Amino acid sequence: MSEARDYTRESETLDNCDVEAAYARWAPIYDLTFTAILKPGRRAAAAAASKADGPILDVGVGTGLELPMFEPHTEVYGVDLSEPMLRRAAQRVDRESLRHVAGLSKMDATRMAFADGAFACVVAPYVLTVAPEPEAMLDELARVVRVGGEIVLVNHVSRKDDPLAILETWLDRHVAPKLGWRPQFPWSIIGDWVDQRADMQLVERRLLPPFGLFTLIRIKRLPVDVTAQPQETPAEPEYA
Repeated sequence: MSEARDYTRESETLDNCDVEAAYARWAPIYDLTFTAILKPGRRAAAAAASKADGPILDVGVGTGLELPMFEPHTEVYGVDLSEPMLRRAAQRVDRESLRHVAGLSKMDATRMAFADGAFACVVAPYVLTVAPEPEAMLDELARVVRVGGEIVLVNHVSRKDDPLAILETWLDRHVAPKLGWRPQFPWSIIGDWVDQRADMQLVERRLLPPFGLFTLIRIKRLPVDVTAQPQETPAEPEYA
């Protein structure tokens, strides 16, 4: 729990104003900068979400890079905090005739204007490191996903034995507000949250290319009448 407490305390230096300002700056160059390195994670998230039987919510849709990756039969709604990023997502939808995209809206991912259990799947690629309060975001994702549905996350997860750990810590303390996200993100943020929620079950945790920098996480919302049963935790992933 100490990692999670330390992260929450330090993340007070990152707020929604920082995020909005940062992504207004990132919007014109976001696709050029991040398309290649984040593409495997976006594809993995879209593939997992496309199996859902019902509407999909894409949280932190940004410029819409993953929107073309969802299967054509899906019904996808996207939300983001940044209006400049959403404008580019809307342009992508029009330009590529993405008829499966049902709507794009500006929303805070910790307070979304959707009914409880509105979605069969909620996908949030590369978003938790942006959230000043990641647990609050996870609570909101859990609220809007229906029983039997899944939360699909892609995120960088820090490792203490990673040579990048020292750099991540320095970046967190000095430039996180300017970046608009936190380079350092301990697994305990997600793991502790799942452990404390009887209605949530971790069903997959898998490292992704390039170089295992990112992790795909699938979390299933359980029916209330089975939450008392012991849950099996997936094995710790290994680097390829």
